[in-house]
Amino acid sequence: MSLTLADLRPADAWQRYEPSADQPFNRRLAAHLYRRAGMAASSRELDEAVRLGPEDAVKRLLTPEASVAQFDQEMHRFAQVTLAANNPELLAGWWLHRMRHTPAPLVEKMTLFWHGRFATSAARVREPELMLQQNELFRRYALGDFGGLVRDIARDPAMLLYLDSATNGKVHPNENFAREVMELFCLGLGNYTERDIQELARCFTGWEIQHGRFKFNPFQHDYGSKTVLGKTGKFDGDEGLAVILDQPAAAEFICGKLLRFFVADDEVFTPEWIAPLTTKFRETNLTVAPVLEMLFTSRLFYSEIAVGRRIRSPIEQGIGVLRALDGTTNMVQLANRLRDLGQMPLYPPNVKGWDGGRAWINSSTLLGRANLIRSLVESPEVRFGGSSLEQSFEKQGLLSAEATIDHLAELLVAVPLSVEVRAQLVTTLAQGGSSREQRLRQTLHLLGSLPEFQLA
Repeated sequence: MSLTLADLRPADAWQRYEPSADQPFNRRLAAHLYRRAGMAASSRELDEAVRLGPEDAVKRLLTPEASVAQFDQEMHRFAQVTLAANNPELLAGWWLHRMRHTPAPLVEKMTLFWHGRFATSAARVREPELMLQQNELFRRYALGDFGGLVRDIARDPAMLLYLDSATNGKVHPNENFAREVMELFCLGLGNYTERDIQELARCFTGWEIQHGRFKFNPFQHDYGSKTVLGKTGKFDGDEGLAVILDQPAAAEFICGKLLRFFVADDEVFTPEWIAPLTTKFRETNLTVAPVLEMLFTSRLFYSEIAVGRRIRSPIEQGIGVLRALDGTTNMVQLANRLRDLGQMPLYPPNVKGWDGGRAWINSSTLLGRANLIRSLVESPEVRFGGSSLEQSFEKQGLLSAEATIDHLAELLVAVPLSVEVRAQLVTTLAQGGSSREQRLRQTLHLLGSLPEFQLA
């Protein structure tokens, strides 16, 4: 019988995980860490994580290596070339390339998290440069100051254009951003009133977008007194946001989102469970990294509550396979395949972002997810470590069918394969009639169609 939240006390679950003989920090748990804190990890990365141990492995994820600065510069130049085509779909491919190759996987995972929380779609904005600016904004604040992120996203041209808030005058205040910053971005339903939305909207009057840039128009600002969430003053936009961020519900709301995103998307975490994260968030002035450090080093994170208890998103699935197997492919084509599965980067379905969790799985998407893996491994453009799949595995000494299946399962599957499923995969890989390269690709497609493969 699986462990449930009812079987644990928060006080115990939030203690630090200490490797033991019964629960060593091995490649399987290191793979769990990297699937959640990134997309997946290569065999080399797993070995390094085990060598470091859980705490130092988490520190490395939270403190990217110096090589990130050079990578950022290269990606910025690549983005500028991509923008020249004025096609946001190419920019989606650029971001997938970045996810695949980044030396800072947790930063990129958090950039995706914020993109889903502060959802903005290129289908409506239609200006790739503005979408890139927003993407870089999320990355800049990925592990940092949540308050700074909220203040900057309030001025972000892509966000305001998406919410039809490019002009906000004192005669008819635009309530769109005020509503979303309370309902979706910071507080959640039940923690504000319609009157609070109306009053907060007045704080943002005079905020405009001109020629793709934020501009404050003092002649359109309402300088009168406003009452927001029980506080009264002649608030401007930043002061109105400060009132929101000071609400106890704000820290609990964000920490709850982080907990479900990184631990288990099908659990209902009560305020009692979220409280330790909320306290840490408040103590560190709404800085994200300490909350993630607490989460990734907890007993809860390495328990049955978490391991194998999230459904992979299409992006996690596609990029995860490429990162684990050192694969490269045409990322624009991958972006379009992800569109068919409902998660093309830069194109969330609405302001609520992607629902995630069980919403990823139905009869049609299961087939599509399996076909995504098939398209990745069978594409003539895909390379694994710069060579074929067979050559890549030979370099690693993976010659037998049994060793190869165990290796793939360790890298790509969050829960142990049953004896029967493992035997079926071994038989598929070992049987004759085709080249080993073809059998390897067929086996990966079969692996990608398994229910176990859908879990992260």
